[in-house]
Amino acid sequence: MKPIQVNIKHLRSLKKLSQERFADNLGWTRSMVGSYEEGRSEPPIERLIDLSNYFNIPIDILVRKDLRKAKDTSFIEVGNKRVLFPVTVNENNEDLIEIIPAKASAGYLSGYDDPEYIEQLQKIKLPFLPTGTHRAFPIKGDSMLPVKDGAFVVAKYVEDVNDIKNGRTYIVLTKDDGLVYKRVYSTDDNNVLLLSSDNKSYEPYLIPKETILELWEFTCCINTQEYDEKELKLSSIMTMFQELKVELEAVKQL
Repeated sequence: MKPIQVNIKHLRSLKKLSQERFADNLGWTRSMVGSYEEGRSEPPIERLIDLSNYFNIPIDILVRKDLRKAKDTSFIEVGNKRVLFPVTVNENNEDLIEIIPAKASAGYLSGYDDPEYIEQLQKIKLPFLPTGTHRAFPIKGDSMLPVKDGAFVVAKYVEDVNDIKNGRTYIVLTKDDGLVYKRVYSTDDNNVLLLSSDNKSYEPYLIPKETILELWEFTCCINTQEYDEKELKLSSIMTMFQELKVELEAVKQL
């Protein structure tokens, strides 16, 4: 059974269309749809183009990938590319999230828009997640304490960079810096965002919105190692001093 055969039937079912209604929408006959879905014939290139335009899915995905694992399909414009983000489900129809391994995180910049790269990622189930496409990203360094090096941030995909919630934390994928986890702020310049670390040893910096390839809003954090009592106290002390520094700077300006 070829992917194009099962994909036509599956995508038609997702739209809740009968073969006759589907055929009318495409300007085909119902017998053509039946023939393609049953594998008695294969659609020629002009009809593959019809399907690609109708579902907004590239032809190579339609003919090479079995899309039955997805309960929904949507394409998000990223520059001049279109990226497939199917919400995959397990046998119980429960949403799964992809995990970006720490060792492979450097390769995410080149693989984020490759369906084959995304497809091979390990997946887990977290039943408490809100609806939407989620992914788990590894955290490196100490710039976002108390989130520790080696932890994973589970985040929800944001389709429009202009939909950021000022002061919330996001996983940001950029052309120049790759993956970073930062607190994001809007600026007076509508084309620029401010990225800030919670660890004030790191200076905030500006990035043009046009350099952002993906934006993922924090949902939850998975720590891979236990905090000890001293670390928790240290985190509290650091927060206190950071707040004190802000108050002292305000006093200086008076």
